[in-house]
Amino acid sequence: MSRAAVWRVVLDMPLRRPFDYLPPQDASGKPVRPGVRVRVPFGRQRLIGLVTGEAASSDIAPERLKPILEVLDAEPVLDAAMLALLMWAAEYYHHPLGEVLAAALPKALRLGAPASAMRKVWVVSEEGRAALLSGEPRRAPQQRALLQQLFERKGCSAEELGALGPNARAHLRSLVHRGWVAAIDEPLIPAAVPAQTQAQGFALNAEQHAAVATISASLQSFGAYLLHGITGSGKTEVYLHLVARVLAQGRAALILVPEIGLTPQLVGRFRERFAASLALLHSGLTDGERLDGWRQAFTGHARIVLGTRSAVFAPVRALGLIVVDEEHDASFKQHEGGFRYSARDLAVVRAQRAAVPVVLGSATPAFETLYNAAAGRYQRLSLPRRTAQAQAPRLGLIDLRVNAVQAGISTPSIDAIRRHLNAAGQVLVFLNRRGYAPTLLCTACGWTAACEECDARLTVHQAAGRLRCHHCGADAPLPECCPQCGFALRPVGQGTQRIEEKLEELFPDVPRVRLDRDAVRGRGDIEAAVQRMVSGDARILIGTQMVTKGHDFPNVTLVVVLNADRGLFSTDFRAPERLAQTIVQVAGRAGRGDKPGEVLIQTEFPDHPLLRSLLAAGYDGFARTALIEREQARWPPFSRLAAVRDSAKSAAAALAFLTDARHLARLPPKVRLFGPVPAAMAKRAGRYHAQLLIESSDRGALHRFLDSWVSQIEQLPSSRRVRWALDVDPLELF
Repeated sequence: MSRAAVWRVVLDMPLRRPFDYLPPQDASGKPVRPGVRVRVPFGRQRLIGLVTGEAASSDIAPERLKPILEVLDAEPVLDAAMLALLMWAAEYYHHPLGEVLAAALPKALRLGAPASAMRKVWVVSEEGRAALLSGEPRRAPQQRALLQQLFERKGCSAEELGALGPNARAHLRSLVHRGWVAAIDEPLIPAAVPAQTQAQGFALNAEQHAAVATISASLQSFGAYLLHGITGSGKTEVYLHLVARVLAQGRAALILVPEIGLTPQLVGRFRERFAASLALLHSGLTDGERLDGWRQAFTGHARIVLGTRSAVFAPVRALGLIVVDEEHDASFKQHEGGFRYSARDLAVVRAQRAAVPVVLGSATPAFETLYNAAAGRYQRLSLPRRTAQAQAPRLGLIDLRVNAVQAGISTPSIDAIRRHLNAAGQVLVFLNRRGYAPTLLCTACGWTAACEECDARLTVHQAAGRLRCHHCGADAPLPECCPQCGFALRPVGQGTQRIEEKLEELFPDVPRVRLDRDAVRGRGDIEAAVQRMVSGDARILIGTQMVTKGHDFPNVTLVVVLNADRGLFSTDFRAPERLAQTIVQVAGRAGRGDKPGEVLIQTEFPDHPLLRSLLAAGYDGFARTALIEREQARWPPFSRLAAVRDSAKSAAAALAFLTDARHLARLPPKVRLFGPVPAAMAKRAGRYHAQLLIESSDRGALHRFLDSWVSQIEQLPSSRRVRWALDVDPLELF
C-alpha cells in the first residue's frame, strides 16, 4: 500500500465516512497496510487515525488533499481479521467505523503510544565507529574498552550497562558527550514463557469428559457450544481442560467473564493450573496496565487472555479457543455510550471467522442462546449434576403475608440462619439493593427525600450520614428533621447496610462481611471479602448481585433471598428471565461442598407462576414456558429489536427528535415502530430520556430499513438538540 495515490483514514469521531490523505512527504518507505495508525492534519488539529484502505483517486480535488504527517506503526495494530470483524460490527450495529475501531484499542494507543513496549539502547554512532577504528580515545582506555564492548554487542540497554563495569555509566556519559554513542528506542521483546500445565485438575465425571471430548474434536474448526451446567457442576474445570489442549497445540485462548473484579477465584485457578503468561484486560486497570495487557496479547507473549466485555477485541495471536463464561450476563452488552455492542455475540462471530470453537457457559442460559441451541445453531452440552456428588440445594418459599418480619428478615429466615450457624455452616443473605434504606419518609406530612436531578428517591446511607442517588451520584447530608414540617424522619425499606445492622443485632458474636458497591472501595476489597468467607473467618455474607458471579463458597449451606418480588411485575418483558437467572445463580452458592444446601426465598406472592415454575421444574422448565409466551407476544428471540434512545434538557425536545425520526420512516413490510415514549425514569442526571422502538420478524428487513433511515435522521435539525444513540439488539427496554 505504500505506493497508493490516496490513503483512506478513519478518525475517532461520529462520522460515517473515511477521509482521504496523500502519502507522507518524507517518503520513509515504511510499509503501510490497513490497520496501522497514522497522524494526520484535521483542520487546526493533529489527530491519530487508522488506515482502512487505499484508492487510486479521490473525490476531493488534488490541491485540497493533505499528506499524512506520520506513520506510527511498522505493522498493523489491527490485523486483517480483526479489522474485518470491526467493519462487520460497524455495519451490523450501524455505528461510525472510526468510533468502532477506537473502542478496540486501549486509550494509550489512541493517544499515540507505541504498540510494543520500548527500551532505550545505547549504540555506537558512525562517528564512534570511525573513532574506534582510528584507535580513539587513546588517553581513556576504559572509555575505549566500553566503546569496543558496545560495538561488539551492537548496543546495550540501561539494565545491561551495569554488567560492563562499575564506572560504565560515567564513561558512557563521556562517550555520549563526544557524539560517539547515541541512545535509540527499540521494541522490548519479552522472553518467551513455555505454556504448559503445571498442576493437575480434578478428575472429570462422565458429562464433563463428554463435553471436553466433543469440543476438542473441533479445535481446528468453528463450532458454537452451549455448556449448560447447573451451578457447581464444574464448568470451569471443562474450560481448564480445553485451554490445556489449546496450549498444547501452540495456540492461545481468550476467556471472557462478566466482571473481572468479581471473579478472583477464576483468575487464581488459571494461574495455578498453567505455567503460561496470562494477560488481564478490564476496566479496573489503569491506562498503563491495560496497555501492558494489550501488548502482551499483541506480541503473542500472553497465551491466555482473560477479560471483560472489551477483551473480545484483544489481539490474540494464534487464537485457538474462545470461552464466554456466564454468557447470560447483561454486562456483556455495552449499554452506554455510542457503540453499543454485545461481546457475547461478537465472540461467536469472531470464532466463526477465525475457524475456532466458542464455548458459551451458563447455569441459566439467555433465552436467545437456548433458542439458537434448539434451532441447531449451537450444540448443547449438559452438566446436569454437581461435582463431588454434591446435591442440589433444597428450595423453599417463605410467605411474607403470614410471617413476622424484622427489618426485612422473616422469622423463619432468622430461625434457619441460627440453625445453620449452629451446624457450623455459613450463610449468604442476598438483597439486590445497597445502602441502608431506599426511602427517607416523613410520617407526618408524607415528604420523601427525592433527587432533584432524577425521577428517583435518594437512598439513605446511615453510617455515612448521607443521602445519595444511585443513578446520578447526587450526594447530600442526611437531614435531622423534615424540611417541610419539621417532624421526625424515618428510613423506609431495606438495603444491605440495614440488613447487616439487623444481623449484627441478632447474631452479635458471629463475624460477617458485606459485599456491595459501597463496601468495595479499592483494589483487593473483593478478594479480601471472598477470602474471609473461604477461610471461615466470616460466617455470614450479605451481598447484592456481586455475590452471584463466579464465587465458590464451599461451606455456605444456607442462602436467604430477600425481596424476590422486585422483578415479578416489571413492564420490561425480560424482567422474569432476569429474576429467574438471579434466583438460580444465587441459590447455586448453597451446598457446593459436602454439606447439603438450603435456599429460602421470601415473597409476598408465593403463588406467582414464575416462582412456582422455578421450584417445580427448575430453570429449564421455566424457560420452556416463558419462551412459548415470548413467541406468542413476538418478543425476542422470535423477533429482532432496535431502539433509538435520546436525552435532552427538556422532555419536549427529547420527544420532538424521536417524533421527527418517526415521520421520516418509510416502513417496509415486517417492520414496525413503537413510540416514541418517555423512559420509565424520564429524568435522569438532569436530562430527560425517551425511546423509539423498532421491531421486525425479519432481521434482514430490519437492517435494510436501518441502513437508510439512520443516515436520514442524522440530518434532522432536531438531532442537534439531543444526545441520541442507536441500540441494536437492546437488552434494556426503559
